[in-house]
Amino acid sequence: MINRLVRLFKARARFVAPLMTLIVLVIFFSLVSEGHRFFTGINFINILQQAAALAIMATGVTYVLLTAEIDLSIAAMATFAGVFASYLLVNMQVPGTLAFVISFFGALVLGGVNGVVTTRLKLPSFMATLAMMQIATGLAIYLTKGRPFFQVPEIASTLGNERLGSIPLIVIAAAVVLVIGHIVLQYTRFGRFIYMVGGNREAAELSGISTTRVRTLTLLIGGATAGLAGLINTGRIGSAHATGFEDMMLDAISAVVLGGTSLFGGEGGIPNTIIGLLIFAVLKNGLNLINLDIYLKTVVTGLILLAALVINIYSLKLGAEAAQEIETEAGR
Repeated sequence: MINRLVRLFKARARFVAPLMTLIVLVIFFSLVSEGHRFFTGINFINILQQAAALAIMATGVTYVLLTAEIDLSIAAMATFAGVFASYLLVNMQVPGTLAFVISFFGALVLGGVNGVVTTRLKLPSFMATLAMMQIATGLAIYLTKGRPFFQVPEIASTLGNERLGSIPLIVIAAAVVLVIGHIVLQYTRFGRFIYMVGGNREAAELSGISTTRVRTLTLLIGGATAGLAGLINTGRIGSAHATGFEDMMLDAISAVVLGGTSLFGGEGGIPNTIIGLLIFAVLKNGLNLINLDIYLKTVVTGLILLAALVINIYSLKLGAEAAQEIETEAGR
């Protein structure tokens, strides 16, 4: 019985380890936060609201990482989408909703370019998206001429700031994107192809799967979710800047990896991403509530994230060991 439980834990370690990390952080900050302000309904809503735009972006990152690719341009595309929408609204008098839609498709096109350059021109996604990061940033700087826009599409402002009852619309939007992302990965042929391509690209090709098409589409999805996240976040803050969301790239990739999705493809998914996002959001929120020295906050955040990543890597080894044990027993 004990051996069975140990084996079950090992097999589920990829999900259980991040979940345990999240639980420990919640308990810790609930006990040490001043006046126990952390463990309140209002604060939990704040955590979800702070993580919502990142969650939209992280959905696309999950798709990209599952195919063993990487996208370094997501934050730049998010910035470009927000800036482009405001530029269309202010300088070309395009109606707000249309500006929102055009900008979203602009980011989607940039993601598609990432996919084509990576798969058709055979440029590593690291280099292709690094170049796109510069292109998207350059476009944002050109459109703003270094000055922020203080007008944003009304639909972006509504999604970023309004509420449905007590639930912020930005949280609902993030939940919808995450749910759709999960359904596609788990219940569609395209989702199965993503896992197959990330797990073993050569085997996927031998099975008749167009790995080029799958990888192109995942990078396109990464651009689309980055654009949507940038538009909603621009609406939330009420202005568009050429250097608005640089931190989102590292935050989104870190959150996805923290949740247990492999950088090498084929393992993980949206539930893992949700756990990683909550770890990230709880950590940032909790450190603010315990009044940690502002000059130490970044160092402490990095140390805790490093510890969490080490635990997650060890959990991956446990999962691999469990899989090997199951294969060995099946062969007997």
